[in-house]
Formats: sequence, structure tokens, C-alpha cells
Amino acid sequence: MTSPPEVTEPGRAVIYGTGLIGGSVGFALRQAGWYVSGTDQEPGAAFRALERGAIDEVGDDPTATLVVLCTPAQSVAVLARKILAERSGQQDLLVTDVAGIKASICRQIDDDRFIGGHPMAGSEQIGIDGARGDLFLGATWVLTPGANTAPDRYARLLTIVRQLGSQAIALSPEDHDRMVALVSHVPHLVAASLMNGAAEASEGDAALLQLAAGGFRDMTRVAAGDPGIWPDVCIQNSEAILEGLDDLGTRIDQIRQAIASSDRDSIHAVLSRASASRRALPGQVLNPDHLAQVRIPVPDQAGVLAAVTGTASDLGVSVVDVEIAHSVEGDRGVLIMVVSVDDAERYATELRSQSFVCTVQEL
Repeated sequence: MTSPPEVTEPGRAVIYGTGLIGGSVGFALRQAGWYVSGTDQEPGAAFRALERGAIDEVGDDPTATLVVLCTPAQSVAVLARKILAERSGQQDLLVTDVAGIKASICRQIDDDRFIGGHPMAGSEQIGIDGARGDLFLGATWVLTPGANTAPDRYARLLTIVRQLGSQAIALSPEDHDRMVALVSHVPHLVAASLMNGAAEASEGDAALLQLAAGGFRDMTRVAAGDPGIWPDVCIQNSEAILEGLDDLGTRIDQIRQAIASSDRDSIHAVLSRASASRRALPGQVLNPDHLAQVRIPVPDQAGVLAAVTGTASDLGVSVVDVEIAHSVEGDRGVLIMVVSVDDAERYATELRSQSFVCTVQEL
């Protein structure tokens, strides 16, 4: 398996878009020892990021080995292609993004130095003044390696994501968009609808919003976030969002019918299932003493990493770390996937069914 150019991390990074997420990435990278430059369409935002300490200097950095695109989703692909073309000879360059949609972006970028990303973290705060270095601690950070993504390059990005305090999971761009529509996009739209409904009702009942207790505030917290990113997300992921809204409408109709018919058992069943499912949500961080290596000899060819990480995604297995053990000679190496002990055997079994040879070793 061919080794990439020697790269020492942390190094130099540049962030395009120094708002809430970009500023938080800057803070977190600097805390991990990176030298960070930043630029923004609004010059004042970049200089404010410098004042706050989210970046070391304003502007681009042609020597950076890491570029993080934190711009609106609609501009990510065009900007990524521009940067990759300008730095066509820089093989140690790694470009990623943080957009909430992935399929439409990844389809437009044909360069193995780009790996899509999406940190599942945010805040009701808006802009650089809401940015903070611990925003990603314990968060899930989705990575979308493509068919041409080299294991070494993916491992580099995985290491960086872990430096920011997050736990990475690999998904295909299409799986990401379908899943995130259900757990992020649709809930955000629901929160906005609830908040707008309450606000309009309060025009006739001035005391209404004073009655908003913890449950309502928890459900509508995300509605306070920056609305600027959401039109792109809704339009570019419209199919999955519309399916999610249709499903939600069906579920609301069912509970409405149960209430209308005074069907106590059905009401209780819906709420009981939701209660049990909510309590069963997985924790954010795996116990480091409860991990195993799944070791997979692989050829150095396109598509291998995507197949291995895609299988983990299909099984719901969280990949904590990726390592590459290179052969002294030849075109093969060993891909080492670090996962939970509880997931290791079923993951290995599924890989074997795809003709991979693999072993499991508990850490």
C-alpha cells in the first residue's frame, strides 16, 4: 500500500467562513496546537474572529495542509473545486467541509483530497460571538469518504476530528442526507413551526409565552439558531425532508385520531414507546477500555475504504479510530478499524460475507 507524503500534525490550517461553526473549529484547532488562518465573505467577521482568538491571522494560507470549508452549503462545491485546482500539485492537502447536506456536494467534487464532513453540533447562538472551542466535545462528526478516498487520508481526517473532541462515523453521502433529515432537518422545521405558532397565538394571549416551561423551551431551542443556512439545506435535501415531514404528518394524524376517539390505550402506547426509545439513545462516547481492533488485509485500490466504512455505517457501528499497517513491499496492507467490543464480531462477520479476511483483537 503506497504511503502518502510525510505529514506532521498538527500543522497549518485555513478556515473559509468564520461564523459560529468556523469560529468554533478555529478555536478547537488552535487549542490542539494548529496555526489557523481564516477568511470570510464579510471581512468584519474574520477580523472579529481574530480579535476573539479563533484564528491566528486573517487571510488565506497557501502552505496549509488542512482546509475547512464552513461556508453556506450552496457555495461549498464551487469553492472546494477552486481550491483543489489552485493547489493541484499539493498532495498533502486535505479539504473538508461542515455542511449539513452531503450528496449534492460530493457529487460535484472529483478529487480524493476532499472528504465531506458534518459535525452534529450547533448552538442557538449566531455568528463568531457564539463560537467556542468546546462546541464539538462528545459530538458525532459524520465523514463521507468516497470510492477514491485513500485509507491514509481518511485516517488523517479522523485523527483531526478526534483532536477536536468528536467521535467520527463514516456514512455514504446519501445515507447521511436521509438520516440527518430525520434527526436534524425535520426537527428544526418542527421547532420553527411550534415557535411561530406560539408567537402568533401570544398576540391575542399576552400571557402565553410566560407559560412556556422547560419542555417547550427544549423543543424549540434550535429555532433560535441562524436561519441563513437553512434555505440551502431544505432545497438541496428536499426529497429526504419531504419524506420525513410526510411520515411525521402520518404519525400526528394517528395520535390525533386516538385523542379524538378517546383511545387511552393507543395514546399510552405511543407515549410509552417514545419514552423507552428516548431513554435508549446511545451515549456520545465509547468506553476506551471496551474497544477492539478489526484487522482487515486490503489491496491498495479504489473503493476499499468506502466498502469497509460503508459496512460499519449499515450496521450502525461507530468507528472510533482507523489505522493503516503498511506492507514492507507489495500493494497490500492491513486496515485496522477500532470499534466497540460489542460490535466487533458482527462487524467482522459481515465483512467476511463480503469476502474480506479479517480478525478481531480486543484492546
